[in-house]
Amino acid sequence: MTQTINISAKSAAQFNTQVLAWFHQEGRKNLPWQQNKTPYRVWVSEIMLQQTQVNTVIPYYEKFMQSFPSIDALANADEDNVLHHWTGLGYYARARNLHKAAKQIVAIHQGVFPETLEETIALPGIGKSTAGAIQSISRNQHHAILDGNVKRVLARYYTVEGHNAQAKFEKILWPVAEKLTPKDDTASYTQAMMDLGATCCTRSKPSCDKCPISSGCLANAGSLQTEFPNKKPRKVTPVKTTIMVIPKINQRIYLEKRPPSGIWGGLWCFKEVADKGNIPSTLNGLALAAINKNSTIWLPEFRHTFSHYHLDITPVVIECKYIDSNEVQQNTSQQWYDLQIESNVGLAASTVKLINILKTM
Repeated sequence: MTQTINISAKSAAQFNTQVLAWFHQEGRKNLPWQQNKTPYRVWVSEIMLQQTQVNTVIPYYEKFMQSFPSIDALANADEDNVLHHWTGLGYYARARNLHKAAKQIVAIHQGVFPETLEETIALPGIGKSTAGAIQSISRNQHHAILDGNVKRVLARYYTVEGHNAQAKFEKILWPVAEKLTPKDDTASYTQAMMDLGATCCTRSKPSCDKCPISSGCLANAGSLQTEFPNKKPRKVTPVKTTIMVIPKINQRIYLEKRPPSGIWGGLWCFKEVADKGNIPSTLNGLALAAINKNSTIWLPEFRHTFSHYHLDITPVVIECKYIDSNEVQQNTSQQWYDLQIESNVGLAASTVKLINILKTM
């Protein structure tokens, strides 16, 4: 049976009054995206903050806003440059969707960020909670949010059974979030709930003694903080392997751009093969050959972890020459990357790691 949370108007008012009082005294107010709040600035911050911690986001956000200070600037930017500014931040579909959405806003909304929740949700990469955060924080509209921090706060406060991967968990929490969100000062309340989960009601070792709502929290009353939200059943993370082939001519290395969708979509990466026997065909396909029998250098294996699997990468550097005197005609998905010149293109994290190693060789 689905759990039902009954909230009176009085208890909702008490809850959000306590949260707001705490925020005005203790909440974070000096983050870059909290200054000169506009829908665009808040939007970019909300997308960057998805599955990424604040301290990691700050330098990326500041550089991104310097390069793309407006929706028009982002819409008119080259995708490679947008992805370059995202390199190392992970979950690159966020950047591609941000770019697509900017183009859509220019085409449909004349470059002005939409004013309604429905129009905002219609943009690529924006769900109900993110749309609510953008509109409530930047325009003080009355919309609830339900990001990971808010789910944790509410799940503990009301001891809601379930975990973040369950649709039924969200189904229980959305009405709760909406009931508790005040019509006045919604912007501050939205930020307060985010801050409460990020700084007080943390996943491990929550600071219940500093929490403004601890007196009414059912998990705190029963010392059940570690039980809520419920833990997602653990699965064995699969491990995949690959060989990354790095053809090198002097100080230039060969890279290919990945298709728009999939792992490292739209980013520049090295060619991959499943086993050593496929390496010669890779070079032949590029009209390349190793300089001599000592031209191959195997670098130490390392692991890159995605959200759903580990990838064990074995890199091999091959000093090459062209089979004939005519260089291969490159297309838009191929390039010889100069190790001595930093290029404004989007690079996968593994590519950046190996480029940094190559620069020291």
